[in-house]
Amino acid sequence: MNSENARLMRMATYASVAVAATLIVVKLAAWAMTGSVALLSTLIDSALDAAASLVNLWAIRHALTPADRDHRFGHGKAEPLAGLGQAAFICGSSALLLVEAANRFAHPVAVTRGEVGIAVMVLSIVLTFALVRFQSYVVSRTKSVAISADSLHYTGDVLINGSVIVSLGLGMSLDWTMADPIFAIAISAYLLWSAWQIVVGSLDMLMDREMSPEDRQRIKEIVRGHPDVTNLHDLRTRQSGQQAFVQLHLEMEPLLPLYRAHEIADQVEAAILAVFPRAEVIIHQDPAGLREAHPDFRPMSGEE
Repeated sequence: MNSENARLMRMATYASVAVAATLIVVKLAAWAMTGSVALLSTLIDSALDAAASLVNLWAIRHALTPADRDHRFGHGKAEPLAGLGQAAFICGSSALLLVEAANRFAHPVAVTRGEVGIAVMVLSIVLTFALVRFQSYVVSRTKSVAISADSLHYTGDVLINGSVIVSLGLGMSLDWTMADPIFAIAISAYLLWSAWQIVVGSLDMLMDREMSPEDRQRIKEIVRGHPDVTNLHDLRTRQSGQQAFVQLHLEMEPLLPLYRAHEIADQVEAAILAVFPRAEVIIHQDPAGLREAHPDFRPMSGEE
């Protein structure tokens, strides 16, 4: 990880904390003035955004710590652990929001001073959209799982804030008090879906899920593209935060000198790193035709 990417990741976490804190203060005042449960839902979401962004801040600082004697593979799994923490926060807020929405169905309350809520939502959309654009740029440069999850959450916030504007507008123009809890329930469902997406991605990384079939196929093509390589077997890949790990057995002519075999392996490693610069590549050299027992894994979908 170069210093510029590390700086961008830290800046993205600081920006998300600052935006969430600003919106908490503004939305708290607006909710007190309007009494809108849909606005309350976005206030809860902003509070969770702040908590999740603080977790991300810790996780990214930890994940960027270089490998040490006790953590030879680095600290990259701090990112998916932070993702699971975010998902837990989101699920808790969704449950509270569903309870409040159900109470509003039983005891409808007219929304007052809806124009205040609409103004706050417009401000929220502007700030959140700017943050998402910056996070998207950082993700394109760093491929950070934690910032990508945070960006997904904030992208949902843009849509949620838009839905609250619609809810407040219906309450003001048509005096439809049911719009408020209906939109709150829809927002809660979206938050739960977002939490599930974060859980799946985090568990994939924590459980050392293989890289995509397309990436694995690309690695195979790179290896087989070397003129002195006969074949490869036992390819294993995984992702840990920013770091990818690639292991494989390289098959070459049995009578090659050890020095030449090592030279070929270095060339293959350099070719893989040219395409996957954040990978750590480990290559074992085997004489072609040697019969050895290797784990028999089913090919992934899309692989040969």
